[in-house]
Amino acid sequence: MDWTERYRPTTLSEIRGNDKARDALREWAETWTDHREAAIVHGDPGVGKTSAVHALAADVDWPAMELNASDQRTAEVVSRTAGEASKTGTLAAGGDGRRLVVLDEADNFHGNADYGGSREVTRLVKEASQPVVLIANEFYDMSKTLRNACREIEFRAVSSRSIVPVLREICRAEGVEFETEALETIAEATSGDLRSAIKDLQAVAEGRDRITAADVSTGERDRTEDIFDFLDTVIKEAGAEDALTASYDVDETPDDLINWIEDNFAKDYTGAELADGYERLAAADRWLGRVRATQNYSYWRYATDNMTAGVAAARQGTKGGWTRYGPPSYWSKLGRTKATRNRRDEIGRKIAEEAGTSTAVARREVVPFLETMLAYCRNRDLTVAATAAYDLDRTDVSFLTGSGEDTNKVASVVEDARERRESYDEEEREALGLDGVPEGEDGPGDAGGNDGIPKGDDATADDSVRNEEATADDSTGN
Repeated sequence: MDWTERYRPTTLSEIRGNDKARDALREWAETWTDHREAAIVHGDPGVGKTSAVHALAADVDWPAMELNASDQRTAEVVSRTAGEASKTGTLAAGGDGRRLVVLDEADNFHGNADYGGSREVTRLVKEASQPVVLIANEFYDMSKTLRNACREIEFRAVSSRSIVPVLREICRAEGVEFETEALETIAEATSGDLRSAIKDLQAVAEGRDRITAADVSTGERDRTEDIFDFLDTVIKEAGAEDALTASYDVDETPDDLINWIEDNFAKDYTGAELADGYERLAAADRWLGRVRATQNYSYWRYATDNMTAGVAAARQGTKGGWTRYGPPSYWSKLGRTKATRNRRDEIGRKIAEEAGTSTAVARREVVPFLETMLAYCRNRDLTVAATAAYDLDRTDVSFLTGSGEDTNKVASVVEDARERRESYDEEEREALGLDGVPEGEDGPGDAGGNDGIPKGDDATADDSVRNEEATADDSTGN
């Protein structure tokens, strides 16, 4: 079992190295009925934020309901789960009728990935009648409106002086003797990340009755073992158990390791062993997906088992000779397509802002259709309309149409779109989801809405007809 899970604190008194933040979190909970604020608990990964929040829930007898931003983060999901839980108590609530709503990775709700979800989170913390805690790595990645609506509690990097006693207690619980210097070396190497320190201790101590400073330094050297030697071991020589053991000595996370293995084992495997190897990699990828969705890093061991022991077991005999292994092609593809992905993300963000949807939906479901419909500006009117509706610039239009950014064609489309955007009347603006003019200011001579766009001095005949129809409809409705 992963030692970070086995020795996770169960009460706030067990939280180490962040006494001030721990006390602030307890004080927030004890006085919640007076202030009724949500709290933002933020700090670097591995400093104890999530553990502290769940320990608090246990201390004050508030059952915790957690939603993770890496899982599902649309406005509908936030509203249906966390939103409803934050408004009402349930039969599962604690003795005082409270339950704790926990939004982990809250800074991810406020990135480009989910425009609708970020607004729903802000609304939730303002309207909640139950305690809400947002957990985040980056405090300033969240909107100012949200930050101002919550109480800030910062967890700082844990000092080596605080990490060493934790490692000492774990060694004693596991029956492992130790040299203090070994624990100090581990603590200093993790730069305040207590979770990483515990993982490093487990990597060094498992299978040993005693760890020394030499064991730790040897482990550090082994972890930088050449990745190509590791690939040779797994793909050509080792049995399942030895392949898994070899992965402990490579300085790669399972997310990166799977790419190294996937891109290289097919150079030596054929037929049934190749098919079996891909099945094991697919299983490993599913476990990695669960890690991303739940932030439960104990699943890493299952992913690593499949990608190393599984791939080695798929091999029929040993492989001889020399093979030219290389870095994952996926990485080079990411580098080549970074600018394209960034531009698609930016266009998706603009569409999301105007249409009131999430960036993820806009990027996935709208941008591909626009690329097809607006290709080379063949349908110029449609290109101008889309450019105006989503407030696109030259770079955006060039990307969607495939036309050169500096061409007269793109320049004229952007200019016409700017003029059209400025001339939208109220009906068109509402239909496109743009800022509407205030009610009660329709008619000739109005200066326009809050956006400061003039409507003109004369109403057209069509405007008059629309106004008469609207008046008739209003009379009928009354």
